[in-house]
Amino acid sequence: MVAPQPVPVILDTDIGSDIDDTWALALLLCSPELDLKLVTTATSQPAERAKIVCRVLEAGGRSDVPVGVGLPIVNQDIRHGEWVTDYDLCSYAGGVREDGVGAMIETIMNSPSPVTLICIGPLPNVAEALRREPRIAARTHFVGMHGSVFRGYNGAAEPAKEWNVVSDPASCARVFEAAWASVTLTPLDTCGLVRLGGAKYAAIRASRRPLARAIVENYDLWRHGGDDEGASSILFDTVAVYLAFARDLVTMQRIGLRVTDDGFTRPDATARPMDVAVDWKHLDAFENWLVERLA
Repeated sequence: MVAPQPVPVILDTDIGSDIDDTWALALLLCSPELDLKLVTTATSQPAERAKIVCRVLEAGGRSDVPVGVGLPIVNQDIRHGEWVTDYDLCSYAGGVREDGVGAMIETIMNSPSPVTLICIGPLPNVAEALRREPRIAARTHFVGMHGSVFRGYNGAAEPAKEWNVVSDPASCARVFEAAWASVTLTPLDTCGLVRLGGAKYAAIRASRRPLARAIVENYDLWRHGGDDEGASSILFDTVAVYLAFARDLVTMQRIGLRVTDDGFTRPDATARPMDVAVDWKHLDAFENWLVERLA
């Protein structure tokens, strides 16, 4: 039997703010099912975020992957930029594209097979890519960490305004309405429950693998000296990476979602239907799998 070819993917990330993007990028690099073609940075100070991406790629032995600088539209702080204080983007072997949106379009349009676009931040880059070249949608499977359908942060009974949506609702609405080959989402309902503690977290901290060390170093900076309480923060974005090639550990539901002007993602039978991970079948198994890949 011939092994399936890895899925070509682009990662669009606001790495540098919440630490879960760093975990997600490392997980992607540890996933042979995925073939990373490009990483683009989203929101404010995108060049500084690109420095973090480049260093993580180097730690994972993937300095061949190009990095694109995105649009500086959504304002949010970078919380672990000290990790790249002296890093020079010009030194990165894979090349850094100043027009990250253009690089995204070119990568999709030049790919011989459909690309999976994994988006783990606000969506100004993707919305602009669609404006410039609407044909990318039909050639792309969209996988996103966005929204809150039936549950909110920390499993709350009421849905919430999730950051990646509420920070730029207009871009998110434009992206959700596009004619993608497919759309798959992990909202807070599932991704908001992933947190490693106990032996699982200890295994990451004890690992000497370069990517695990990169995660720990960035996490310690991100905490700004605060106590980690023997656990990770919530690892929202790792679920989007998983959904780029597997679904067996989650319960999927076909739902039409509408983005409201104030940043909610509301079920709407008239909206474009998408595949939404609404619950876990085996959360513990996912966490064990995550540790095995990274540690």
